[in-house]
Parts: sequence; C-alpha cells; structure tokens
Amino acid sequence: MNSIHYFRATVALLCVVGLVAVAGTAGAFTVSPEGTVPNETAVGSEVSVTYVIEDPYDGPPNEYTIEGETELENVSWTVEVFDQGDSVDQTTYGDQSFSQSMDRDGDQNGDEVRITLEGTVPPVENYTYEPRENYSLVEFARVTGSNENEFRNDSAHHYTEQSREARQAIDDAGTAIDEAGGNSEAENLRTGAISAYENDNFENAISLANQARNTAEEAQQSQQTTQTLLYAAGAVVLVLLLGGGGYYAYSQSQADDYSKL
Repeated sequence: MNSIHYFRATVALLCVVGLVAVAGTAGAFTVSPEGTVPNETAVGSEVSVTYVIEDPYDGPPNEYTIEGETELENVSWTVEVFDQGDSVDQTTYGDQSFSQSMDRDGDQNGDEVRITLEGTVPPVENYTYEPRENYSLVEFARVTGSNENEFRNDSAHHYTEQSREARQAIDDAGTAIDEAGGNSEAENLRTGAISAYENDNFENAISLANQARNTAEEAQQSQQTTQTLLYAAGAVVLVLLLGGGGYYAYSQSQADDYSKL
C-alpha cells in the first residue's frame, strides 16, 4: 500500500511540475514576420520584410544582444522598440549584419521589438537546377554571454528572367516525360538541358528542354495511337467472331429445316 501511495504522489508531483513548466514558457520570447516572407525573388529587385519580437524580456535575461545577418545588398536595418504601442527606441544599421544590445533597465525596455530589413536581391553566383539557387534572406540570433541561440532563419530562391524561363522549360519537359511513362531519348535531352542551365547557357537549355518535351509528347501520342488501333482491331475481331458465330448458327438451322423436309 505504501508503495502505491508513493507512486501516485510522484505522478501527481510530476504533473504539477510539467504544468508549471508549460505555463512558464507559454509567453516566452517569440518572433514572427509581419506579412509574407518572399520565397522567390528576382535578382536586383527590392525586398522589404518586418519581423516582430513579442515580449522581448519574457524568457531571456534582462540584458542580451540581438544579432542579424543577410546576404541582401544595399542593406538597411531598422530596429525599433515599443512599449504599450509607443516607440521608445529606434536604431538604423547599414551593413549586412548588425548587433544591438537589449537592456530592460535602459532605453530598450518595452514589450515589442520590430526589425525591418530592406535590401536588393544579390546575383546568383552558381546556377544549380537541384537544389535550386537560394540565398540567406535573414538570420537572427540572441546572444547571452558566450551562448548564441538562433531564433529565425529564412532563405529565398533568386533568379533572372532567363534562368526562370529555362527552369520552367526543364520542369515542363520533366512533366511530359513522366506523363509519357518515360522515354530515354527525351530524358537524355533533358539531362543536356540541365547541364546547359548549370553552365549559364539558358538559351541552349530552353532549346534542349523544348526538344525533350516534344519528344516525350510525340512518344505519348504514338502510344495512344497504337493503343487505339489495338482496341479497334480487337473490336473488329470481336465483331467478326460474333458475326461468324451467328452465321454458323443460321446455317445449322437452315440445314436442320432442309433435312426435315
């Protein structure tokens, strides 16, 4: 009996500890984008995205550092602290990375931090079809002493008008090959298109991809035509068989009638 009471007491204590732990972290330091974070961006286009940190001192210590980094170019960071909806501190940075100290006892005391990042999408240094070319849009970390905790990491695909057209042509060729059930000639053409794409030869990539798609579509059409002819031939054979069977039955009935006479 004593062991049963001890076991029940232990379970109850663990449940209480678990509930306290959950309640203590429910409103912890969180970050979320305001609006949509782009996942595809054209080279040279302008990007603007804002991240909101709720309850910046719920969870972290009273003093820590927020660090941000991006591969965007011509960068501007605006870090603004709000308290009850009022702006209490604002700092702007112009490099691809920034570091800002947060102090509950200083001007950075508030219940919300808004970080706005603006910049230009960088060029593609190395074209790869798979995986597709991505760059680091933003990385955020919270640093306390020697401890660094990354709390946000977003990347985006970047492209030029030609590279996007070539990638779409290769994608379309792949779809056509799949629908055709596979075709070695088309697959070889598509492989050549991918190689041309990864060597920045987008015009050739588009040409080869279109040839691959056409080859696959022609193969699929040929298969469908052959299948239709086979169905038609089968139908003709069935009709002949049915007709022959009917004629034989008719002949037999006529012969029986004649023999009776």
